[in-house]
Amino acid sequence: MIEDDPTHLKLAILVLSAAGHKVSDADAAEQALDAIKQDKPEIILLDLALPGMDGLTLLRKLKADPETRAIPVVAITAYLDRFKEKDVLAAGCEAYLVKPIDTRRLPRVISDLAKATSPTERVERMET
Repeated sequence: MIEDDPTHLKLAILVLSAAGHKVSDADAAEQALDAIKQDKPEIILLDLALPGMDGLTLLRKLKADPETRAIPVVAITAYLDRFKEKDVLAAGCEAYLVKPIDTRRLPRVISDLAKATSPTERVERMET
């Protein structure tokens, strides 16, 4: 999860950990980019309003890179006017969530994406 707000990060980690997910975190896009390339997470939760490089810019970099383009990305934002859902989905996100995070919906979205994107499917998408 890439999130610069400690409160939102803590909540998401608690909710996802309780649902059985392992969560790694970063608070800046630049830091996250290196970690993502090294660790190849199953799913990325991405706050769009990050300091420095914003989440949409990071998303475009991830989707342009053959090593990371197949990793599903879930966008999270409180700035609906700045980051419109249609634009974020068109840039490559698989899901779009609005803050404050719905603690019931978040684990369902992550579980559904994890089921829908097996490691084999991700490798095949990366090769195309």
